[in-house]
Amino acid sequence: MTLSNDPYELARYIKNTTKVTPVKAYIQGPLTPVETGPIRFFGRENSWTLFGDYKDIISFIQDQDPIIEDYILEQDRRLSAIPLLDYSQQNCRIEPGATIRDQVHLGDQAVIMMGAVINIGASVGQGTMIDMNAVLGARAQVGDQCHIGAGAVLAGVLEPPSAQPVTVEDQVLVGANAVILEGVRLGKASVVAAGAVVTEDVPDYAVVAGSPAKIVKYRDQQTDRKTELLKDLRG
Repeated sequence: MTLSNDPYELARYIKNTTKVTPVKAYIQGPLTPVETGPIRFFGRENSWTLFGDYKDIISFIQDQDPIIEDYILEQDRRLSAIPLLDYSQQNCRIEPGATIRDQVHLGDQAVIMMGAVINIGASVGQGTMIDMNAVLGARAQVGDQCHIGAGAVLAGVLEPPSAQPVTVEDQVLVGANAVILEGVRLGKASVVAAGAVVTEDVPDYAVVAGSPAKIVKYRDQQTDRKTELLKDLRG
């Protein structure tokens, strides 16, 4: 599948995809599995687990009501348009609890930590870490060897389609709980202090802090020591 950052193509993808409400059903009763059809059956005798869309599962349960002793349904979405990314095809580390939508690019040896959310059309570069509970909105672009701190937000844009996404160049460090507003570009090797709110572009190698964020210095040897990335975390 070809990935796109174009808002019109992403909107068409969302419009044209089949909306699904996937559920898991635990059923007690002497069911007779349907060999063909949209429902998958696992189990035997009086204990069954079914996977399928809500409308198909509930229709089957209603048809089998006379022999069903009890059942429980599990679901975590409703008429969802965007599936999750297929993690098995990624050459990177993705920790439990991360949520990554389809049409996202993850570079080699990227690290996605627990609770991170990466929306459709976003891109994460090679060796970049997205820390716990960070949010990359739709179409956000993050370069190579970056660190996006815990709880940071890179604002996303799908509409209006004329709006530009956040762009983070290579070797950038964004501190915890910082907010980068839509359309902002963070220049190469720049540093955003924890809790900063960035409303305008940041030059290469600049260090910004505050709300709204202002340049407080440019990178020096002390900055390099404090923002060093560990290769062992990305191996």
